[in-house]
Amino acid sequence: MSNRTESRTTSKPDFRIADVVADLTRGGMPLRFEAYDGSAAGPADAEIRLELVNQRGLQYLVTAPGDLGLARAYVSGDLVVHGGHPGNPYEVMQKLKDHTKFRAPSASELVTILRGLGISNLKPPPPPPQEHLPRWRRLMEGMRHTLTRDAEAIHHHYDISNAFYRHVLGPSMAYTCAVYPDASATLEEAQREKFDLVARKLDLQPGQRLLDVGCGWGGMVLHAAKEYGVKAVGVTLSQQQASWAKEAIDAAGLADLAEVRHLDYRDVLETDFDAISSIGMTEHIGVRNYPSYFGFLRDHLRPEGRLLNHCITRHDNRPATTGAFIDRYVFPDGELTGSGRIITEMQDAGLEVMHSENIRLHYALTLRDWNRNLVENWDACVEEVGIGTARVWGLYMAACRVGFERNEVQLHQVLGVRTGDDGADGFALRPTW
Repeated sequence: MSNRTESRTTSKPDFRIADVVADLTRGGMPLRFEAYDGSAAGPADAEIRLELVNQRGLQYLVTAPGDLGLARAYVSGDLVVHGGHPGNPYEVMQKLKDHTKFRAPSASELVTILRGLGISNLKPPPPPPQEHLPRWRRLMEGMRHTLTRDAEAIHHHYDISNAFYRHVLGPSMAYTCAVYPDASATLEEAQREKFDLVARKLDLQPGQRLLDVGCGWGGMVLHAAKEYGVKAVGVTLSQQQASWAKEAIDAAGLADLAEVRHLDYRDVLETDFDAISSIGMTEHIGVRNYPSYFGFLRDHLRPEGRLLNHCITRHDNRPATTGAFIDRYVFPDGELTGSGRIITEMQDAGLEVMHSENIRLHYALTLRDWNRNLVENWDACVEEVGIGTARVWGLYMAACRVGFERNEVQLHQVLGVRTGDDGADGFALRPTW
């Protein structure tokens, strides 16, 4: 049965769904909101319309107020955006962020709303299949960031489809913030510049040994081997990533220099690396595990060996949990903190921090280009992973782009070194990169 033909008798005849939305909105509504009961709110001539098409969508909104309920309704197709593309709902996210403020209802208003909506709408429907278990259920099943749990979390996000990622990320298969040398740079140029900036900060030289933890599809490993003559080893918990990387290494004729292993970084046995890169890895390991993480990396460097940590950060260092949508649909068990905490933990692990750089606006540009790729390859992406998963990715990337633009999240590269016993760090007097 079509979503639009479901029952329209789920709320009382004199209680209009859109009126609730309008009553709880402060500062005016920049979008048109229309509900299946025939009610509407917001300007009739708005370029973008949100349409709630059935009772299930209302139940999602009522039983999980906020980003989780909206995401469930949107991913399921129960909340439809008109005037945009599901692969890039950026304008919707931007307008909601700019103009719409929802106030909390008073106790009496809440009772009236619940009575008007009807008791049937207080029962939550099953969540979309793309949704991961809630955090409390995962905690009941075991501690976060064990080898098994980390492998499951990485599998949830990264083992979707290499073909899908190729459509979205482009030929580089780089799923981390790019560095745009100028505003006209393409995504591929910017991803190459990111890898090269990391290489320059690490001062890679021919014959050196590099460990890339959380190496993804092997972009840094390939770049270091090809451009710098470095013997590079990458490790990833994703089997699909490791398989792709091996094929790319073989195709490039770099098997004598580059290697990617399907392995937890904690199982790397070699030591005395000249350099270690950690690009988009720290978000997955858990803040409480920073001491052991940075301690492990420090112990695997030779004296004067360098570590470059590249990761998403918060705009402050206060404890905070990841939003429900990101935690359930995108990065289960993911955690963020500020660059101050990153630097502190690196220093406490015995690393001398030499440089920190915030490139958050580059991530907004990266997400813009990923969204564009998703739109351009929408039919192929839907065929590969399904319409629900494709909607998740469009929503996630557009929302994150707004977050980076508004300085709610940042991206820091922090460069450290294992200083020798005599205090030597191997750096020139001024930065060389």
